[in-house]
Amino acid sequence: MRLATQISRHPRKGQSRPAPRDLRASERMRAQRTPPPEDHALYRCGCGYAFKAEVTTSVGCPHCGADQAW
Repeated sequence: MRLATQISRHPRKGQSRPAPRDLRASERMRAQRTPPPEDHALYRCGCGYAFKAEVTTSVGCPHCGADQAW
């Protein structure tokens, strides 16, 4: 079997990869468009109270004081 065209690892003329600084600029633009990660979660207590609090391993219900397991 014979290939019709030869495969090369180098891009053809006119086809170039973006420069590293262009990639960093695009990453900065993406970071500006996306919201920051949330550090709060919605917890539901056995007493029926739902509340938002910081994400930690031990959170107490502000309504009844019971500890919430994650």
